[in-house]
Amino acid sequence: MGGPVWRLGLVLSLVVQAACASAGVRAARAARARTPLAARALAGVAPAVETGAAPARLADRTWNWKSYNVRYQAAGEGNAGPSVLLVHGFGGNADHWRDNTAALASAGLRVFAIDLLGYGKSDKPPPLDMGAACGEVRRGGVVSGTDRHPLGSGYNFYTWADQLNDFVAEVVADTRGVLCVCNSVGGVAGLQAALDNREAIRGVFLLDPSLRMLHVRRQNPLQVPLTSALQTMLRETPLGLAFFDAVATPRAVGNVLRQAYGVSARVDDELVDAILTPGRSPGAARVFLDFISYSGGPLPEDLVERLDGEKNPVWVAWGQEDPWEPFAQGQKYADFPAVRRFIPLPGVGHCPQDEAPERINELVREFAAEVFGSF
Repeated sequence: MGGPVWRLGLVLSLVVQAACASAGVRAARAARARTPLAARALAGVAPAVETGAAPARLADRTWNWKSYNVRYQAAGEGNAGPSVLLVHGFGGNADHWRDNTAALASAGLRVFAIDLLGYGKSDKPPPLDMGAACGEVRRGGVVSGTDRHPLGSGYNFYTWADQLNDFVAEVVADTRGVLCVCNSVGGVAGLQAALDNREAIRGVFLLDPSLRMLHVRRQNPLQVPLTSALQTMLRETPLGLAFFDAVATPRAVGNVLRQAYGVSARVDDELVDAILTPGRSPGAARVFLDFISYSGGPLPEDLVERLDGEKNPVWVAWGQEDPWEPFAQGQKYADFPAVRRFIPLPGVGHCPQDEAPERINELVREFAAEVFGSF
């Protein structure tokens, strides 16, 4: 895959081409979108493909958090079983769990799927204008050094962890606590939420969690200035918006996602549209460019290491064909005391919940039974 500077260099190359191309050069845009960097930038976005009859869409609901509207879906709220919170990855939303939410509810669980602030149909406020909703601000001087967002943006894992914990308290409202099932960067938010509130987040199930390869602690110190310069160029010049515009098309996203999926047949038009429609809403491009500049904050292994597996167990399932978060690197998570089970997923790529939904649903039921007992 190469180092982080190599990947950002490819992005920059794509951006320059996009800025110079006319709006009608669709073929050039499609070629740019097929590069590994375009795929890397959209890691966590993942559409699905039909598996027979399409399941009925769940109704969208809105929860007001810190004056912002947050969209979520729910199923099985009246069930007696444990509560499960599904957390999407970068660029995704609650629709990415289309073959999980209702299916898990039919097994007796109370299931909620949320759009993180800045994604899906949730509000997308300016990154530097979020006030007390910013998790780093709410923590005062506790967050420092490389744990901080380098730009002071409100789109950080502390903000999303606060959002998850407040949602659990106000909407899920289950005195037994909840299990977080998280894909990609959603896993870092779920782990941080568990550390912040160990009574409420009873366990975390990670599906191909993001390894955060652009984090400053992952980089060679000599590479940091160049990486930062490239990130600044993408974020603060028209080149970044040109790049976003180049990849924010149905054809480009479809090509990108087929690279991410080990089960490429699962990519269909319905969910590509479900991802792209909110991705084209006001503010979405700014969130996208802000996040690819997020080279600080917590690393997943730091968070897992601090959890107590007896009180807050962690399960990890990893697609062996994941091109973005390689299985060989993911295997190290099996060695952490908090990780009670590590499950390889042969033939599966970056988004197991969508590529192998029946298997993931089965594992979630097993995890719930381990944490809460039979239901």
